[in-house]
Amino acid sequence: MTIYLKSAYAAPEPGDGLRILIDRLWPRGVGKELLQIAAWRKELAPSHELRQWFRHDPARWEEFRRRYFEELAAREALVDEFISQIGNGPVTLVFAASNHQHNNAVALRDYLERKMTA
Repeated sequence: MTIYLKSAYAAPEPGDGLRILIDRLWPRGVGKELLQIAAWRKELAPSHELRQWFRHDPARWEEFRRRYFEELAAREALVDEFISQIGNGPVTLVFAASNHQHNNAVALRDYLERKMTA
């Protein structure tokens, strides 16, 4: 399975496959037509408290990942349903963060890839 990551502010492309917004909040200034998503899975985003604590601070990245993975493990049924939804891909996880290396989409992709190869 191929899981791509793409900013909500980048134009959709045919190779994106199934586009799924995985943020808890809708991206500022982006209309539904422009985003072109198949689904909005905000229940797979980090909790409000974790998101506020992290604030995309690279120094908190490893601890954020650990805590977020714990949250995802507690939502195992939702994660399994999501894996079924995305099938064999390709799928693009759409995110609004300006930091493209340290955000919940990167962490979620890592979690999903580990779970699918375990």
